[in-house]
Amino acid sequence: MVNLEWYRTFKEIYKTGTLTGAAQALFISQPGVSLHLGALEHYTGYKLFERTGRKMVPTERGKVLFNVLSGPLSELESAENQFQRCAEVQTPTLSIGMCFETFQVTLEPYIADLPFNLIIRFGDYQEMVGQLEKGILDLIVTPQKGKLNTVDYEKFSKETLILVAGQKTVKAGFQTALKKKDKEVLQFWLKSQKWFGTTNDMEHLFRFWQQNFDKQPDFRPNFIVPNMHSIIRCLSSGSGLAVIPEFLCVQEVKEGLLQKLWTGYTAAQNGLYFGVRKNTPYPEQVVLLKSLFKKAMPA
Repeated sequence: MVNLEWYRTFKEIYKTGTLTGAAQALFISQPGVSLHLGALEHYTGYKLFERTGRKMVPTERGKVLFNVLSGPLSELESAENQFQRCAEVQTPTLSIGMCFETFQVTLEPYIADLPFNLIIRFGDYQEMVGQLEKGILDLIVTPQKGKLNTVDYEKFSKETLILVAGQKTVKAGFQTALKKKDKEVLQFWLKSQKWFGTTNDMEHLFRFWQQNFDKQPDFRPNFIVPNMHSIIRCLSSGSGLAVIPEFLCVQEVKEGLLQKLWTGYTAAQNGLYFGVRKNTPYPEQVVLLKSLFKKAMPA
C-alpha cells in the first residue's frame, strides 16, 4: 500500500532539487528521504528522478506524477495546517523524549501546572534522536547528539556515575582493597557481591567498569529490574551494588538509605543535552521546559 509520506517526500525533492533540501524541509534524515523515494519508485515501477551530480532532475514520469499530486497535496496540507491552528491555538501539544528516571526528578512534579499539553515518550537515546529529526518529538534530553544541522543541541547538565551499596551491605572488604590500591582484590570483592541492573540499559555499569579497570565487566547483574528508581528502592531495604547517576539518589544517600560507595579512580561523567529542531513551532513552551530541567538538574 502506498504511504502518503512518500508523496510528501517526492514533492519536496521535486521542489528543492536535492535529497538534503527535502530532508531539511521535512525534518527527517537524508537516508529517510532516500528510503521514501526508493519505496515510491518501486511502487510505481518507474524511475522518477535522474541523479545528476548533487541535483535530482525529474524524469518525464516524475513530471507527470508531480502535476497529478501537486494540487491535492497542497489542499491536504492547507487543511492540515488550518486544523492544527484551530486545535492548538489555545493549548499546543508538545511531545518530548527522555529516560524515565529523568522525567521523575524533573518534570513530574510540574506536569499538572503546565499551561500546555505534553506527551512524554521513554525509549532508547538513539531512537529518540531519530524521532526528533523526523519531527515526531519536539524536545529531547539525551547524552547523545545527532548529526543533522537542522537540530540544535545545548549542553545544560552532567551526570556523574557512582557506585552505590544497599543499606545492609558490609563494605569492610571493599575499603581494605581500596586503601591498599589493589585492583585485583577490589575487582574480586566487587564481583562477589549481588548486583542490580535495569532491563534496557547496562551502559552505566559498562562505562564505570571500563573507566576504572580498563576492560568490560565479565559478569552480569543478578537482578534485573524495570528502572533506576526500582534499584534504589531495592537497595534501600537490603544489600547489593549498582552503578547509577548520582543526581538520582542524593536524597536517599542523605537519609542513610543508600551508601555512596565510590566515584571511581576517575569519575565517569556523561554530558546531558537538550535537542530541539531549529525552527520549532513551540519556542515559548520549549524555553519553559528547559527552565524546569535546569532547576532540577545539577549544572
